[in-house]
Amino acid sequence: MIILKSEKEIEQMHEAGKLLASCHKEISKIVEPGITTIEIDAFVEKYLKKHGATPEQKGYQGYQYATCASVNDEICHGFPRKTPLKDGDIVTIDMVVNLNGALADSAWTYAVGNISDKAEHLLKVTKNSLYKGIEKAYAGNRLGDIGYAIQHYAESEGFSVVREFVGHGIGPTIHEEPHVPHYGRPGTGLILKTGMVITIEPMINEGVWASRMDSNGWTARTADGKLSAQYEHTIAITKDGPLILTQQ
Repeated sequence: MIILKSEKEIEQMHEAGKLLASCHKEISKIVEPGITTIEIDAFVEKYLKKHGATPEQKGYQGYQYATCASVNDEICHGFPRKTPLKDGDIVTIDMVVNLNGALADSAWTYAVGNISDKAEHLLKVTKNSLYKGIEKAYAGNRLGDIGYAIQHYAESEGFSVVREFVGHGIGPTIHEEPHVPHYGRPGTGLILKTGMVITIEPMINEGVWASRMDSNGWTARTADGKLSAQYEHTIAITKDGPLILTQQ
């Protein structure tokens, strides 16, 4: 069942989104060679607590951390750990913020020090693909319009789009209907309606789109060991068009 949100609920989620965006801005200041993702995770939890919020994914289905921290070939759901990040790494920090019961979800991929030209291009294309998807998030359009815009652009740049993990509805729980694929055909899929709140979160791979799962049962990696990046926003479908609740 798809839960349509009221204007008040969207306003509350927007406040959570603003806090989440501010946290990402602070993360961008501390990501550098030598820092560990477990230190970033601790920073996030402290930052949210200071601002009256909590990390919603901590404890979700047994997950133990405030963030997911996915490095290099990890597509998503990487565990924060004590291994220092190195010059040339890329790391995606994904989090869900709960502010007074309202949720917002956003992931961002960060360059660690000086990264390769290919990695830089991957990050640029992945971010651009997110916004190309958002451009199609209008009431009356279909989910396939969003997916096609992302897939067509990413593949035209020589990259691939992950199929196994997709966006989703959100609020008052983390994962709600509908599923939001980042691939597809225009004019197909569910019709978007005013009041829907969804995440658009393309995971774009340097090589093949297929993934393999780590033994921890959470972390997905690229099947060929090549890089993966992700950018994600929480979007409200409004009468005036898509409203980015987690805009930085």
